[in-house]
Amino acid sequence: MYLVDTSVWIGYMRDIENGATRRFAEISGGGYPFGITGVIYQEVLQGAASGAKFDYLSDYLGSQTFYHPRDPVGSYREAARMYFDCRRAGVTIRSAIDCLIARVAIEHDLLLLHDDRDFEKMAGVVPDLVLA
Repeated sequence: MYLVDTSVWIGYMRDIENGATRRFAEISGGGYPFGITGVIYQEVLQGAASGAKFDYLSDYLGSQTFYHPRDPVGSYREAARMYFDCRRAGVTIRSAIDCLIARVAIEHDLLLLHDDRDFEKMAGVVPDLVLA
């Protein structure tokens, strides 16, 4: 089961060919289960190029499996802990939202499919984060 990060969706929609977008094409075309988070949904919609594209993406992404933080307080605390641990290890994570996305992947035992170097750096500090 995969959690597909915003970075992959953006690359895929822009027809950028790289390892992450090729893997996503295999996953989505092969019937493998994948999902998103509410934050990923929001980030992708924010980048829509037109009203029509916004509506299309809203419908398409809205029909996908959504994964949510398991604990309304604890999940956010643990995401903050991940950011804190990375910072203490000398690793700068550009977006705290990435820590929340990673936390959701960990809580649901999902492989995180991404095209974002911050997740690579984070995985070096957070051993429970499994990247696809």
